[in-house]
Amino acid sequence: MKVIFLKNVPKIGRQHEIKEVNDGYAANFLFPQKLAEPATAKRVSEVQKMQQNIRVEREIRDDLLMKNLTALKDVVVIVHCKTNEAGHLFSGIKAEDIAHALKAQKVDLEPGSIQLERPIKELGEHHVSVEVRGKRSQFLLKILPESKK
Repeated sequence: MKVIFLKNVPKIGRQHEIKEVNDGYAANFLFPQKLAEPATAKRVSEVQKMQQNIRVEREIRDDLLMKNLTALKDVVVIVHCKTNEAGHLFSGIKAEDIAHALKAQKVDLEPGSIQLERPIKELGEHHVSVEVRGKRSQFLLKILPESKK
């Protein structure tokens, strides 16, 4: 029986995938759990259109990501943090913090693409590497002490 998966089912099928499965498996497990539905002609065409839209969106997102990656070379990100007298940060700067600071400068990157061995805990200038789909870039991160009021 052909089914359309509504959710990912480990080792069986992924969401929006059309696949042939045993009738009993579909009737007794997939359909009651709302993990899949029968693959009617109408639903198959809808899913194929949806998959095409997802492919187009992914291509657009990849193009934008590559443009962001090339634009990163000229970017200087400045972050203000609380420090102790020795110039060490109270809390380290993590990839999520850097991604948030980049977003403020109109550069949208996933935190997972920012390459840090460990959180940055010192003031000063740091070169941060970014890798997306095999392409690498780097930008300058300046960590300055937070001004006291």
